Amino acid sequence: MAEREHYLYWKLINYFVIEQDYRLIHIDREEKEAWLETVGHKKLDVIRILVQDIDWTNWLKRDIIQTGLRAAGIRKHLMKREVNVLNIYVTEHTPVDDYEHVIQQPYDTENGKARIQTVLMAKETTNDAIYRMNEMLNSHFQTQAMEIYDPALTYELRQSAIQKTKRRQREEKELFEYGKPFFTYLFIAVQILMFLIVESSGGSTNIETLIKYGAKYNPLILAGEWWRFFTPIFLHIGLLHLLMNTLALYYLGMAVEKIFGRFRFLWIYLFSGFTGSVASFVFTNNLSAGASGAIFGCFGALLYMGVVNPRLFFRTIGVNVIAVIIINLIFGFTVPGIDNAGHIGGLIGGFLATGIVHFPGKRKWGLQFVSLLATASAVYFMLNWGYHNDHPDTENARAQGQIENGEYGAAYETLLGLVSEGKGDADSYFKLAYTEAQLQKYEEAKKHFNRAIELQPDFHEAHFNLALIYNEQGDIEAAKKHAYRAVEISDQETYRDFLKEIE
Repeated sequence: MAEREHYLYWKLINYFVIEQDYRLIHIDREEKEAWLETVGHKKLDVIRILVQDIDWTNWLKRDIIQTGLRAAGIRKHLMKREVNVLNIYVTEHTPVDDYEHVIQQPYDTENGKARIQTVLMAKETTNDAIYRMNEMLNSHFQTQAMEIYDPALTYELRQSAIQKTKRRQREEKELFEYGKPFFTYLFIAVQILMFLIVESSGGSTNIETLIKYGAKYNPLILAGEWWRFFTPIFLHIGLLHLLMNTLALYYLGMAVEKIFGRFRFLWIYLFSGFTGSVASFVFTNNLSAGASGAIFGCFGALLYMGVVNPRLFFRTIGVNVIAVIIINLIFGFTVPGIDNAGHIGGLIGGFLATGIVHFPGKRKWGLQFVSLLATASAVYFMLNWGYHNDHPDTENARAQGQIENGEYGAAYETLLGLVSEGKGDADSYFKLAYTEAQLQKYEEAKKHFNRAIELQPDFHEAHFNLALIYNEQGDIEAAKKHAYRAVEISDQETYRDFLKEIE
């Protein structure tokens, strides 16, 4: 191969790496074939350059087909809908037989998902090939007909491209090794310590103990205990829950803290735990605890990396991260008892929190401002919705907290307002009747217990409480009727003992 072809080969690589910001991803041992991919958003995703004497068109056809197969593999690896490849041949002379029809039309594979456009740079076609390439790339590559092909210049072009590639590889490696984990270990230690404390104080599966130590419990949040948006991050329900979240935190937390540094990680983790608790507060009334929302926030931080630097993300950790997120979300939607609202809230919170602080040593003020605005708006909207939405579950939960605190008058006002507006459900009427019974408003209590039964005929607690009121008023037959019904629906020992007593 003549010196001209080697010079042109390295001049092309140098131009794409230095001026067009492509990344050199592969070069063969003989340094005759190079593959480059775009770092930014360009018309052509991948460029392949081959320096080779091409004698016959059949060889050219076969090589283009092989290039198409490799391009299809790159498309799948990058998880792109389609990939456009510029295939450049640097050769001394064109094939001896008719070849133009082979390179004039793009070669498509995978039903057009991988498209190969070919240019052939021989002595007699260089200018036309460069013009066509520049049109495809909207670039300004130039070479002169009388250019001197000095081996020293070729070596200089090679070194420049290789050094830029090595520098970029070093920067990418440093991106994954920015910080040394500290808070990951601290959070692991804290959640293990809290688990031992809760276990020794009544058990990590005991609802009363969990509430005592700060689990997410809507009635108490509505009563003003806002810190329950944060304390659940460090509590776990059962040993298996603790082990799974500790293992996830170890791997994910380490990765995120290394990439973003200690204090960015601290912000991302705690804010994600908060948004996970807020989402759980808004969408579920179940008691919940665990670091899952904060851990999903770590996933959100990695997804942010994928949005800002998709090429690096998908070339390294992207496919695995997305697969694990999808598996966890499917698991959460199909297995009962998992707080998927908290998971999704943490995932979104982690993404937004990362957008606010961006990467260490780098700034994107516009993106960071938009992230801050979106975060503030989302938190305000969700908290406003959680504290003031018209869904009866929220008011029922508020009233339940008031009842548990012995505030029957306050619970009565809360529930009466709810049912007066026509928004109450069976549980609302039951709780209202219960508070009325405590306030000795027996006629109103009977009316609302009956309304609860109308809305939910198998409401055995309502039947039992009606039986208690009728028995208190001396109407034994009515008491027996409702006690029998309570036993039929739910054969509980308390119900049976009461029925025997009044019989």
